[in-house]
Amino acid sequence: MQAHPLIFDTNIAKGKPENIRHPHNNCPFCDPSTLTDIFAQDDDRIWLMNKFPTLQATWQTIIIETADHDGDIATYSQAQNRAVFAFALKHWQATIASGRFASTLLYKNFGPHSGGSLRHPHMQIVGLDDIDGYANITPANLSGYPIITNGSLKVTASDQPVMGFVEFNITTTWEDHDQLADAVQKVVQYTLNDYFQGRCDSYNLFFYPLGDQVVCKVNPLFNVSPYYIGYRLSQVDTPERMREIAAEVRQKF
Repeated sequence: MQAHPLIFDTNIAKGKPENIRHPHNNCPFCDPSTLTDIFAQDDDRIWLMNKFPTLQATWQTIIIETADHDGDIATYSQAQNRAVFAFALKHWQATIASGRFASTLLYKNFGPHSGGSLRHPHMQIVGLDDIDGYANITPANLSGYPIITNGSLKVTASDQPVMGFVEFNITTTWEDHDQLADAVQKVVQYTLNDYFQGRCDSYNLFFYPLGDQVVCKVNPLFNVSPYYIGYRLSQVDTPERMREIAAEVRQKF
């Protein structure tokens, strides 16, 4: 596998819709009758081809989570959130098992600092033709200060984050996707409602396959640190503050 950056095609990106900074712009996901290249559908959850595949040597797809344009993991009912996770994990796992790609990513953007362009809640499954998307992730990035352990469920706050400052890791077995969905929902609610006195308006979810386990990393987002942009140096709060954050999240369970 080659170690080179993903190539972004600006010609394709020129026509890409956007309604996070400009919320009155049209939302292509709000009218399912206009959608094409649909792979699977369950109720209002839809998995389809991305009409704007801006990254070369990739296979880019979208999972529309709900028909509700203003929905989010933080506000779904437990049943709806579980259904979203089951749908996304099923099709991500099947894509991995197909062996078509060097690696297959599942992630979610939410909010103005997340790198996304559409408000309508969605995740993305992306197959990388010749790049190992997990090559720079170490086991230490997916563990840290303990928050809760319950059966197959383990929740931690990273002491060695990928980017920083605060990253939460939720680990379960693939079969325990309901438990994963519930735990991620609690952490996302903390991220948007409690963390930094409720001033955080964005987050990412990143999913990692680890044999019979799956990890979901929740990244609260503000502006990206210049130390990370310029030097790939992640930052983390003091151990005392990280333990306080772990205790705050623990109260949500």
